Amino acid sequence: GRLTPDAAATHALHKGELAHRLKAELAAGHLPFIDMPYRAALEAGLAALQPTLARYRHMVLLGIGGSALGARALQRAFFPQQDRPGHDGPWLWIADNVDAGTMEAWFASLPPEQTIVVAVSKSGGTIETLAQYFLAKQWLQSALGDRWREHMLVVTDEKAGFLRQEAQAANLPSLPVPDHLGGRYSVLSAVGLVPAAFMGLDWRGLLDGAQAAGASLVADPAHALPDHPAWQLALWNMALADAHYSQLIFFCYVPLWAPFGPWFAQLWAESLGKEGKGTMPLPAVGVTDQHSLQQMFLDGPRDKGCLFLTCPGLPQGRPFPADLPDKWAFLKGRRFGELLDAEGLGTRMALARQGTPLVELRMGDTGEAAAGRLMGLLELATLFTGWLMNINPLDQPAVELGKRLANARLGAPGYPAEEADLAAFLGRAEQSQEF
Repeated sequence: GRLTPDAAATHALHKGELAHRLKAELAAGHLPFIDMPYRAALEAGLAALQPTLARYRHMVLLGIGGSALGARALQRAFFPQQDRPGHDGPWLWIADNVDAGTMEAWFASLPPEQTIVVAVSKSGGTIETLAQYFLAKQWLQSALGDRWREHMLVVTDEKAGFLRQEAQAANLPSLPVPDHLGGRYSVLSAVGLVPAAFMGLDWRGLLDGAQAAGASLVADPAHALPDHPAWQLALWNMALADAHYSQLIFFCYVPLWAPFGPWFAQLWAESLGKEGKGTMPLPAVGVTDQHSLQQMFLDGPRDKGCLFLTCPGLPQGRPFPADLPDKWAFLKGRRFGELLDAEGLGTRMALARQGTPLVELRMGDTGEAAAGRLMGLLELATLFTGWLMNINPLDQPAVELGKRLANARLGAPGYPAEEADLAAFLGRAEQSQEF
């Protein structure tokens, strides 16, 4: 594409400054997703919780954004049997939207006595999750009476927020979300690992992998940073932005890992979309999106870079039969999975030929430890890219405006400015022409 060999050279000069910053932020406890100081307590809490989780056939996870996207990725990657014929439990149901129809279907069909509801909100005040919580609480109380408390688990701030108050008042079991661990960085805490434990995943392997991704940086930031792949990815992304590449494709050619695309999209967009800066993440699935989005990728505006996720060791499946029509005889003796490998190679080559800067992330395997390493790598790359952009990759100030307006629309007190804005907007809307 438009990148030159020295495109990131000016940004690389900041390595000493950012290594010093990394060391200071780690020492202050502001980056717990890297060194995981909470791990021992989390392991003890999950181990103690395991017998309780084993009593239930169903888990309903109430959460949105970072409280659900990571769990969804882990479910699809490591518990695909739930979506396959003949599955006999357990079942994880994720309520990650304001979807009244689906909630009513769950309340009508799930057996309350075999269901545990897990409410996840770091702040304890996420309106979508609280709305779900109030309804799920009522559902459990109607069916189980006082025993509803045995069927509710809260994952929230250790000290503050409405859900923490609820846990204390009703004596609900709970696990904390550590301080300084924002939702999009929280999958490898109780947020994502409670459902992982419920499904029987190797959650310790996930933690091992993520910690391994940042271990050298924790041990010696100044020495490890220049050659660390997360730093190299950050430099590449800065070079993309400098060359006016405004979009970043996350093209996943590991079918079961496709939901890592939406997880990465939130991580990237909510961390870096600030002050008019950042690149737009575009999750894509190979080979599915070869037949939908790829035309735009290959022959649309030259404004895209690409992270391309592969794993050469995926199962190859059964061989094609010998009695194929002559037109397809070249498939004889090959296996179904070889098609994925060939199409992935073809897509990489086509993107490169069309001038799309591309980095392949090639996984050695698709176990939990490998997934943890990938998530840790992408979190680190996001952090370093934000620091190079001179923005804070750990907050999300613009998101709060929409939340305040929604609260005002529903009649929540304390939003006079938002109420005035809504009145003006709705007044204009009434005058608009309907089609």
